[in-house]
Amino acid sequence: MENVAIVGAGLAGLTLAAALRQEGVPARVWEQAPEFGEVGAGIQLAPNATRLLRRLGLGEHLSRVAVRPEAIEMRRWDDNSVIARTQLGARCEQEYGAPYYTVHRADLHEGLLALLEPETVRAAARCVAVTDADDDAGAGADDGAGAGAGAGDGVGASAGDGEGAGATVWFADGSTASAGLVVGADGIHSTVRAALLTDEPRFSGQTIYRAVVAAEQVPFLIEEPKVVLWLGPDQHVVSYPVSAGRSVSFGATTPAAGWSSESWSAAGSVAELASAYRGWHPQVRQLIGAAGRVSRWALHDRDPVPRWSGHRVTLVGDAAHPMLPFVAQGAAQAIEDAEALAHHLDFARYTVERRPRVARVAAVAQAGLHDYHLSDGPEQQARDGRLRESTVADQDWLYTDQLTGANR
Repeated sequence: MENVAIVGAGLAGLTLAAALRQEGVPARVWEQAPEFGEVGAGIQLAPNATRLLRRLGLGEHLSRVAVRPEAIEMRRWDDNSVIARTQLGARCEQEYGAPYYTVHRADLHEGLLALLEPETVRAAARCVAVTDADDDAGAGADDGAGAGAGAGDGVGASAGDGEGAGATVWFADGSTASAGLVVGADGIHSTVRAALLTDEPRFSGQTIYRAVVAAEQVPFLIEEPKVVLWLGPDQHVVSYPVSAGRSVSFGATTPAAGWSSESWSAAGSVAELASAYRGWHPQVRQLIGAAGRVSRWALHDRDPVPRWSGHRVTLVGDAAHPMLPFVAQGAAQAIEDAEALAHHLDFARYTVERRPRVARVAAVAQAGLHDYHLSDGPEQQARDGRLRESTVADQDWLYTDQLTGANR
């Protein structure tokens, strides 16, 4: 079997490492951050993701740290009236053989790390270039990466199958690591992607503020555990409980046509966010006011591409197919990528298998950029009517098992 070098220790990279370990394939993960701290805010994990995480051995961990929401509610921005409610809870788990969970990213990250041997992940290793098997050695390296070529830490000077060096990862300190296969799990502004493609991220015109607040500060959101979305003109808010119900995570979008495309994030201001939601329902304003601090991120995606693999290099998660968060499937699709790739380690088959599905999910997310932000009027009323008629069964195409095609 090949040995695999994974660039990026986020959810995509760690899930792939865990899936490869289950398949008996040696893998190392290289992460640019100097240490692992509390990561991000909350995420939603639909059954298509939780089913796979359970197979990796995370079922017990998730049952302790995650929350199983009873429903997803869409509400109006001004009077808090319920537009639509989709039942989840036990019904969803019975239908799809796996629960719908909301979880803090840090809790999921911790669980994935626990599935790996400690030496699997190396921090403070910033990738600056990758060369595929057919590339000239060192081609594309920058920041002095070529200065210490061959000075890696012994990950391997040759591929696991004995057919040569395979692909090489170049690091900012001048060291290198070679492996039979290299996988970029390094996010939307992926260095590994740059070795395969020349496209650029696309700014959506929206930013999102994220925060986690203590549950007791917003008791109206924990009486029944659920995902709540308030839809309004030009922006929306989503909230749900995390950390076994002790906290509530929220994301609030705002239009920002003048945002610099080079800037991925900026320090958020609670006061500015509260001002952007002036006139919204008091529950929304109370949720925002409960935040001691917020982070602010520009929302980008990329157009689908016909390929995201080279000879010995491929991509997973946001590095391969970044999508907007309006369908809550970014992490789930990265988890699906990891399982599919680990299952057969065939880059051509992996791309062919995954590309149509992620393109469909990304298109639904892109549509949400418009549908979630309608001003009051006939188009908004027609949208609300469609939402009222929707049920969890409308997600069969998304929540079913991609290996078997079955719900369970």
